[in-house]
Amino acid sequence: MKNISISFPGVNALVDVDFHVARSTIHALVGANGAGKSTLMKVMSGAYDHYTGAIAINGKEVNIRTPGDAKKLGIEIVYQEVDTALVPYLNVAENIMLDVLVNEMGRRQFVNWPKIHKSAREKLNHLGIHINTREIVQNLSLAQKQMVLIARALAGECKFLILDEPTSPLSNTETKELFRIVKDMAKNHNVGVIFISHRLPEVFEICEEITIMRDGKVVTRQPISDFSIKQVVELMLGKKFDENYPKFEIELGDTLLEVFGLTEKDNAVKNIDMNVKSGEIVGISGLVGAGKTELCKTLFGALSRKSGKVSINKKELNIKSPYDAVCKGIALVPEERRKEGVLVMEPVFTNLSAANLKKFSNIFSFVNSKSERSAARSMIADLGIKTPSEYQKVAYLSGGNQQKVAVGKWLIADADIYIFDEPTKGVDVGAKRDIFLLIGELAQKGKGVIYASCELSEIIGITDRTYVMYDGEIVKELNTADTTEEEILFFSTGGK
Repeated sequence: MKNISISFPGVNALVDVDFHVARSTIHALVGANGAGKSTLMKVMSGAYDHYTGAIAINGKEVNIRTPGDAKKLGIEIVYQEVDTALVPYLNVAENIMLDVLVNEMGRRQFVNWPKIHKSAREKLNHLGIHINTREIVQNLSLAQKQMVLIARALAGECKFLILDEPTSPLSNTETKELFRIVKDMAKNHNVGVIFISHRLPEVFEICEEITIMRDGKVVTRQPISDFSIKQVVELMLGKKFDENYPKFEIELGDTLLEVFGLTEKDNAVKNIDMNVKSGEIVGISGLVGAGKTELCKTLFGALSRKSGKVSINKKELNIKSPYDAVCKGIALVPEERRKEGVLVMEPVFTNLSAANLKKFSNIFSFVNSKSERSAARSMIADLGIKTPSEYQKVAYLSGGNQQKVAVGKWLIADADIYIFDEPTKGVDVGAKRDIFLLIGELAQKGKGVIYASCELSEIIGITDRTYVMYDGEIVKELNTADTTEEEILFFSTGGK
């Protein structure tokens, strides 16, 4: 890719970017949120057509203006939100062979279903993946859905595969399996893999070359062995980086939240006893699938409880829905921010006021747009949200800035209990620190914070106490100042 430039209203997203990758290699593309890496890959995969510059394969210039153009050239992309790229009510074989099915139906041919399933099984077998091709996709785990997308890429004679934050929803075991498949595709199938990730230890583990972007430009392209993780971070941010977690001196108050015997109606979480004091940051740690998200959603009323009690300031709450939770002073920043945390096709100011419209409405329930936008501008400045204006659609913000919007709406609503579920998922190191500072400031104001994460270093770095979950239950309570990642992991894997 040569001299690639592209603009959106108020933003120069890419400025004269040069990028190249060889087949049979795994190439890292990294940068802070908003650096332009995902935009560059959307140009390469045909999602954006209004760019300037040139793209060539094997020295021959090609014209990529649609996803169809990219597919014909063997360029495939697996986005972070895998659910948006699959048809949930079709089976595995139909999803893997989707392009073939579309072409056959377009020519009004009869579909040879045994052949479709056989071809899908062959693609899965090539990758060493064992999934029933007749299984409906919506019944698969996130990791299995990702494997289906990679198998679909192989079905299309893939030459270049773009993986955008592929490990963010995966457990350690699933990540190792993904890495095995990616290495196999590069070395045995002659595929050039472009690997986008904020998890730099993984980048150093699997990639051979690295391109670093900042502010819509390429900073450097080198063999990854030339760098340390700290050097990469400083090139991403353009400044020296303090890797320590921010520390806050906070005197804990009385018990704010108390939970006794909480059980979700489908037993996704069972017999949960926990408490949070005023000014305290309490971790919910555990591996993927331990029940952290289900606990957060049950506390927030998004999942129904079968039994148990939840109290704030000694007053028992009857929470049957998220509406009830908001009215009682509970806020949730969910793991799937684009799906559940923000209104992606609405402007920033609409999102920031969404959790407390009453504050901006008159007695006739008409919204005062001027007041709404004024509050949004103040919150944008306070949180450092990078956006051309409060009118920008959230869909066009980077992941870190979308997360700040997801948090900002609750700051305007002024809750008592803030629940953060994997808040740094897909967020760069600079935005992570902003989020940590924001959480610390909430605690300083006497709020109670629940911080659910499978990133054990974050649990150790930011929380006062942590509850360790395994198989839907709390199996251990630990003071994080007195524990280690190894001890938390021990209990997270069922250790007694």
